[in-house]
Amino acid sequence: MQDISQLLEVLHFRHACKLFDNDKKISKENLNFILESARLAPSSFGMEHWRFIVIKNQELKKILKPFCWDQAQITTCDALIAIVAKHKLVSTPSYYEAMFARKGIDADATQAYIKKYANYIHVLPSIKAWSEKQCYIAASNIMNYSAMIGIDSCPIEGFERENVEKVLGIDDSKESMPLFVALGYRTNLQTPKHRLPLDEIVEIVE
Repeated sequence: MQDISQLLEVLHFRHACKLFDNDKKISKENLNFILESARLAPSSFGMEHWRFIVIKNQELKKILKPFCWDQAQITTCDALIAIVAKHKLVSTPSYYEAMFARKGIDADATQAYIKKYANYIHVLPSIKAWSEKQCYIAASNIMNYSAMIGIDSCPIEGFERENVEKVLGIDDSKESMPLFVALGYRTNLQTPKHRLPLDEIVEIVE
Protein backbone atom coordinates (compact mmCIF):
# COMPACT_ATOMS: atom_id res chain seq x y z
CA MET A 1 0.00 0.00 0.00
CA GLN A 2 1.08 3.59 -0.63
CA ASP A 3 2.29 5.80 2.17
CA ILE A 4 -0.34 8.40 3.15
CA SER A 5 2.12 11.29 2.95
CA GLN A 6 3.05 10.28 -0.60
CA LEU A 7 -0.60 10.11 -1.61
CA LEU A 8 -1.21 13.57 -0.17
CA GLU A 9 1.71 14.85 -2.24
CA VAL A 10 -0.01 13.44 -5.33
CA LEU A 11 -3.26 15.20 -4.45
CA HIS A 12 -1.44 18.49 -3.98
CA PHE A 13 0.46 17.97 -7.25
CA ARG A 14 -2.79 17.57 -9.20
CA HIS A 15 -4.22 20.85 -10.38
CA ALA A 16 -6.11 22.21 -13.39
CA CYS A 17 -3.17 22.79 -15.70
CA LYS A 18 -3.98 25.61 -18.11
CA LEU A 19 -0.94 25.40 -20.38
CA PHE A 20 0.98 22.30 -21.40
CA ASP A 21 4.42 21.78 -22.91
CA ASN A 22 3.88 20.91 -26.59
CA ASP A 23 7.23 19.17 -26.79
CA LYS A 24 6.74 16.71 -23.94
CA LYS A 25 4.84 13.56 -24.85
CA ILE A 26 3.16 10.94 -22.70
CA SER A 27 4.60 7.48 -23.23
CA LYS A 28 2.32 4.78 -24.61
CA GLU A 29 2.82 2.79 -21.40
CA ASN A 30 1.75 5.71 -19.21
CA LEU A 31 -1.25 6.54 -21.40
CA ASN A 32 -2.39 2.93 -21.30
CA PHE A 33 -2.08 2.97 -17.50
CA ILE A 34 -4.21 6.11 -17.29
CA LEU A 35 -6.86 4.63 -19.59
CA GLU A 36 -6.86 1.44 -17.55
CA SER A 37 -7.50 3.51 -14.43
CA ALA A 38 -10.53 4.97 -16.22
CA ARG A 39 -11.75 1.52 -17.31
CA LEU A 40 -11.54 0.28 -13.73
CA ALA A 41 -13.46 3.22 -12.26
CA PRO A 42 -16.63 2.39 -10.31
CA SER A 43 -20.03 3.08 -11.84
CA SER A 44 -23.61 2.86 -10.68
CA PHE A 45 -24.87 -0.73 -11.02
CA GLY A 46 -21.55 -1.50 -12.77
CA MET A 47 -22.97 -0.23 -16.06
CA GLU A 48 -19.75 1.47 -17.22
CA HIS A 49 -21.61 4.46 -18.59
CA TRP A 50 -18.67 5.75 -20.60
CA ARG A 51 -16.46 5.41 -23.59
CA PHE A 52 -13.32 7.44 -24.31
CA ILE A 53 -12.10 9.21 -27.42
CA VAL A 54 -8.37 9.88 -27.08
CA ILE A 55 -7.47 12.74 -29.39
CA LYS A 56 -3.77 12.95 -30.27
CA ASN A 57 -4.24 14.47 -33.73
CA GLN A 58 -3.17 18.11 -33.65
CA GLU A 59 -5.30 19.13 -36.61
CA LEU A 60 -8.42 17.79 -34.93
CA LYS A 61 -7.53 19.67 -31.74
CA LYS A 62 -7.25 22.88 -33.80
CA ILE A 63 -10.72 22.27 -35.24
CA LEU A 64 -12.12 21.75 -31.73
CA LYS A 65 -10.40 24.73 -30.11
CA PRO A 66 -12.76 27.50 -31.35
CA PHE A 67 -15.68 25.49 -29.97
CA CYS A 68 -13.88 25.20 -26.63
CA TRP A 69 -13.69 28.92 -25.86
CA ASP A 70 -10.22 29.01 -27.45
CA GLN A 71 -8.71 27.48 -24.34
CA ALA A 72 -4.98 26.83 -24.66
CA GLN A 73 -5.25 23.39 -23.04
CA ILE A 74 -7.00 22.01 -26.11
CA THR A 75 -4.06 22.37 -28.46
CA THR A 76 -1.11 22.34 -26.02
CA CYS A 77 -2.00 19.06 -24.29
CA ASP A 78 -0.54 15.83 -25.60
CA ALA A 79 -3.73 13.78 -25.21
CA LEU A 80 -7.23 15.22 -25.13
CA ILE A 81 -9.70 12.69 -23.76
CA ALA A 82 -13.37 13.14 -24.61
CA ILE A 83 -15.49 11.24 -22.09
CA VAL A 84 -18.72 10.13 -23.73
CA ALA A 85 -21.82 9.08 -21.79
CA LYS A 86 -23.69 6.09 -23.26
CA HIS A 87 -27.12 7.16 -22.00
CA LYS A 88 -29.14 5.29 -24.63
CA LEU A 89 -27.18 2.07 -24.28
CA VAL A 90 -27.42 1.87 -20.48
CA SER A 91 -31.21 2.02 -20.80
CA THR A 92 -31.32 -0.73 -23.44
CA PRO A 93 -32.35 -4.16 -22.02
CA SER A 94 -29.93 -6.18 -24.17
CA TYR A 95 -27.04 -4.11 -22.80
CA TYR A 96 -27.90 -4.04 -19.11
CA GLU A 97 -29.05 -7.65 -19.05
CA ALA A 98 -25.68 -8.72 -20.49
CA MET A 99 -23.86 -6.55 -17.95
CA PHE A 100 -25.64 -8.30 -15.09
CA ALA A 101 -25.29 -11.76 -16.67
CA ARG A 102 -21.47 -11.44 -16.75
CA LYS A 103 -21.38 -11.33 -12.94
CA GLY A 104 -21.70 -15.11 -12.85
CA ILE A 105 -24.41 -15.19 -10.18
CA ASP A 106 -27.38 -17.54 -10.30
CA ALA A 107 -30.33 -16.93 -12.61
CA ASP A 108 -32.75 -15.80 -9.90
CA ALA A 109 -30.32 -13.25 -8.51
CA THR A 110 -29.55 -12.00 -12.02
CA GLN A 111 -33.24 -11.50 -12.78
CA ALA A 112 -33.70 -9.73 -9.45
CA TYR A 113 -30.89 -7.31 -10.33
CA ILE A 114 -32.34 -6.71 -13.78
CA LYS A 115 -35.77 -5.98 -12.33
CA LYS A 116 -34.34 -3.62 -9.71
CA TYR A 117 -32.31 -1.79 -12.34
CA ALA A 118 -35.22 -1.47 -14.77
CA ASN A 119 -37.38 -0.03 -11.99
CA TYR A 120 -34.61 2.36 -10.98
CA ILE A 121 -33.99 3.85 -14.42
CA HIS A 122 -37.74 4.05 -15.05
CA VAL A 123 -38.17 6.68 -12.32
CA LEU A 124 -35.02 8.68 -13.06
CA PRO A 125 -35.76 12.28 -14.11
CA SER A 126 -33.06 11.97 -16.77
CA ILE A 127 -31.02 8.92 -17.72
CA LYS A 128 -28.77 11.22 -19.73
CA ALA A 129 -27.93 13.35 -16.69
CA TRP A 130 -27.39 10.22 -14.58
CA SER A 131 -24.98 8.72 -17.09
CA GLU A 132 -23.08 11.97 -17.41
CA LYS A 133 -22.61 12.10 -13.64
CA GLN A 134 -21.07 8.63 -13.77
CA CYS A 135 -18.52 9.91 -16.30
CA TYR A 136 -17.10 12.26 -13.68
CA ILE A 137 -16.06 9.25 -11.59
CA ALA A 138 -13.93 8.01 -14.49
CA ALA A 139 -12.59 11.54 -14.97
CA SER A 140 -11.50 11.63 -11.33
CA ASN A 141 -9.59 8.39 -11.79
CA ILE A 142 -7.92 9.77 -14.91
CA MET A 143 -6.74 12.92 -13.17
CA ASN A 144 -5.63 11.38 -9.89
CA TYR A 145 -3.81 8.41 -11.40
CA SER A 146 -2.17 10.72 -13.93
CA ALA A 147 -0.86 12.78 -11.02
CA MET A 148 0.55 9.63 -9.41
CA ILE A 149 2.92 9.25 -12.36
CA GLY A 150 3.74 12.93 -12.70
CA ILE A 151 1.37 13.78 -15.54
CA ASP A 152 -0.72 16.94 -15.42
CA SER A 153 -4.37 17.24 -16.31
CA CYS A 154 -7.23 19.65 -16.70
CA PRO A 155 -10.96 18.89 -16.71
CA ILE A 156 -12.78 20.97 -19.32
CA GLU A 157 -16.53 21.60 -19.37
CA GLY A 158 -16.33 24.95 -21.15
CA PHE A 159 -17.25 24.10 -24.73
CA GLU A 160 -20.11 24.28 -27.20
CA ARG A 161 -21.59 20.83 -26.86
CA GLU A 162 -23.53 20.69 -30.08
CA ASN A 163 -20.55 21.73 -32.18
CA VAL A 164 -18.04 19.52 -30.37
CA GLU A 165 -20.30 16.49 -30.57
CA LYS A 166 -20.83 17.14 -34.27
CA VAL A 167 -17.07 17.30 -34.91
CA LEU A 168 -16.54 14.05 -33.00
CA GLY A 169 -19.45 12.26 -34.67
CA ILE A 170 -21.44 11.80 -31.46
CA ASP A 171 -25.15 11.13 -32.00
CA ASP A 172 -26.83 13.07 -29.19
CA SER A 173 -29.91 10.86 -29.34
CA LYS A 174 -27.74 8.00 -28.10
CA GLU A 175 -24.72 9.59 -26.39
CA SER A 176 -23.54 12.88 -24.95
CA MET A 177 -20.22 14.39 -23.97
CA PRO A 178 -20.09 16.12 -20.59
CA LEU A 179 -16.37 16.85 -20.45
CA PHE A 180 -12.85 16.58 -21.76
CA VAL A 181 -9.78 15.78 -19.72
CA ALA A 182 -6.57 17.24 -21.15
CA LEU A 183 -3.30 15.46 -20.31
CA GLY A 184 0.32 16.49 -20.64
CA TYR A 185 3.13 18.21 -18.77
CA ARG A 186 2.96 21.69 -17.27
CA THR A 187 5.02 24.61 -18.49
CA ASN A 188 4.32 27.00 -15.60
CA LEU A 189 4.67 26.69 -11.85
CA GLN A 190 1.57 25.39 -10.14
CA THR A 191 -0.62 28.00 -8.52
CA PRO A 192 -1.43 27.58 -4.79
CA LYS A 193 -4.24 25.14 -3.99
CA HIS A 194 -7.08 26.68 -1.98
CA ARG A 195 -9.55 24.46 -0.15
CA LEU A 196 -11.90 24.90 2.77
CA PRO A 197 -10.68 23.25 6.01
CA LEU A 198 -12.05 19.82 6.90
CA ASP A 199 -13.92 21.07 9.96
CA GLU A 200 -16.05 23.30 7.71
CA ILE A 201 -17.09 20.56 5.30
CA VAL A 202 -17.12 17.33 7.32
CA GLU A 203 -19.64 16.17 9.85
CA ILE A 204 -18.93 12.83 11.54
CA VAL A 205 -21.92 11.04 13.05
CA GLU A 206 -20.94 8.27 15.48
